Amino acid sequence: MNYESCQLCPRKCRVNRTQTTGYCKSGSAVKVARAALHMWEEPCISGANGSGTVFFSGCTLGCCFCQNYQISQEGFGKEISIRQLSDLFLRLQDQGAHNINLVTATQFLPSIMKALDLVKHRLTIPVVYNSGGYERTETIDRLDGYVDIWLPDFKYYNNDLAKRYSNAADYFETASQAIARMIEKTGEPVFDCQSSGQPLMKKGVIIRHMVLPGCKADSFALLHWISENLPKGRYYISLMSQYTPFYHSKDFPEINRRITSYEYQKVVDLALELGLDQGFMQEKSSAKEEYTPPFNLEGVQ
Repeated sequence: MNYESCQLCPRKCRVNRTQTTGYCKSGSAVKVARAALHMWEEPCISGANGSGTVFFSGCTLGCCFCQNYQISQEGFGKEISIRQLSDLFLRLQDQGAHNINLVTATQFLPSIMKALDLVKHRLTIPVVYNSGGYERTETIDRLDGYVDIWLPDFKYYNNDLAKRYSNAADYFETASQAIARMIEKTGEPVFDCQSSGQPLMKKGVIIRHMVLPGCKADSFALLHWISENLPKGRYYISLMSQYTPFYHSKDFPEINRRITSYEYQKVVDLALELGLDQGFMQEKSSAKEEYTPPFNLEGVQ
């Protein structure tokens, strides 16, 4: 794992990121846009105090509807050292975070692993890997012992959609293999019930799927694949209704709207019919801009 001939993500650019940037729009210096308690993850991640989210700049995907486009595509953020990153983890823990939530971290993994090595003897909370699901299985293997909870998106079944909306023509094959490996690494989900009665995940996989407008057939196909191919009882499903047209959604008229209650409910109904009832669903009213936090360098300066 290095930046000199980068192959951290499935694109395997092999560029020398100490001298230039890769597809992820990132060099070799860690860049962070926000590090703060976040209440808008799944209940078993956010809990009562919040998840200690660290939003990294750059991204290995290219989603036209990205809610975090200011940092994923436009590069907003501040460069920090590995030592500063490790101190940031400890500060979030001291603030009462239930976990350290690494959001879109793949492009900086060598540095993140070094930062975790510096403080792992002092961290008493789980580490969450929050990603778009577009990961190499080799990368997941290298994170063995570093990551406790995997929080991947599973965006598409149809690679034509993946290419059109996220510039990732190999998305399904890549994400399906990656998520299967994540489940293999963690085993059955483990929870810790707090005094408040709120169970917090300590180990496991939560597969997120955001329903896109006009794409419920793709959601159906994806749910069927999950039901037929992933081991029951070894993961949770999180069906998301929060799609909001952002960034370049206007360039794709068919998705330049929010999803309807009908579209989302049909996907939920199928999940329940398939027995995918371990997990979470959002209220239809969740399609709000408030799910995107302000990227103002909170916790980084």
